[in-house]
Amino acid sequence: MINKMAEVIPKYLQLSQRVIRILGCNPGPATLQGTNTYLVGTGKRRILIDTGDPNVPEYINLLKTSLAKHAVDIQEIIVTHWHHDHVGGVDDICRALGTKFRISKLKRESCPDVALTETTYNFIKDRHVFSTEGATLKAYYGPGHTEDHIVLQLQEDGSVFSGDTILGGSTTIIEDLQQYMKTLNELLELKPKVIYPGHGPEILNPEEIIRYYIKHRNDREQQIVQFLKNNTGKKITALDIVKGVYKGVPEEVFPMAVQNVTLHLQKLQKDEVTESENGETWAIKSKQSNI
Repeated sequence: MINKMAEVIPKYLQLSQRVIRILGCNPGPATLQGTNTYLVGTGKRRILIDTGDPNVPEYINLLKTSLAKHAVDIQEIIVTHWHHDHVGGVDDICRALGTKFRISKLKRESCPDVALTETTYNFIKDRHVFSTEGATLKAYYGPGHTEDHIVLQLQEDGSVFSGDTILGGSTTIIEDLQQYMKTLNELLELKPKVIYPGHGPEILNPEEIIRYYIKHRNDREQQIVQFLKNNTGKKITALDIVKGVYKGVPEEVFPMAVQNVTLHLQKLQKDEVTESENGETWAIKSKQSNI
């Protein structure tokens, strides 16, 4: 859901000397006000980060207008992860601009990457460096939201493009909480001056926000562990934990809360704190029960 208190994002905005944000014109419950795409650099050929959804003529027209406004072209495209609202516009951009741009991303391991018809992927590795006039971008492997996620550090000013790892004005969806927590701590180590997220307004107090994300998850994890300890010997489901831990939460949000608790339980299982025979009922791992 869109955070009503969040800043309304203009469709086009120059955020700094090196960064222009172009909104993907694809608002929705998962995309908030839309996917943020970014033109990075100061020269005649610039890097585009992310491409929005497929089949959004308004975005393509806005992108072309923005390029014309600055009399610049796209040098290449970087995709932060495989989700349709980040990679989906690639073919449309290639067709509209008549160029088979280089499309760089980390390769998915569990499934094939989204097929492209107008160009091909350039699969990169962790710490890959991209250069254009006025900007150097270093890619850091940052899984958790997805297995192939990267964040990009703009080395000239210390800002970070976070993709969907951290959003402006909202929390994000997570696939693997253990990986996500590791990514948050590594993001903190980058000491970003500002975060340009995949959705929502730029984050001007990034270290404070990252620390809040980490503390919130750690606090919730401790509540879950304590609940399991208090119910040793019982078969506890994620829903049982939601009802016991998420005090005052209306029932209509229980499914989302159950999903979050399950992510925590799976992380705790990897950490050898919890155990489950069927993925449905959970307990503190026997060697942990007297801690």
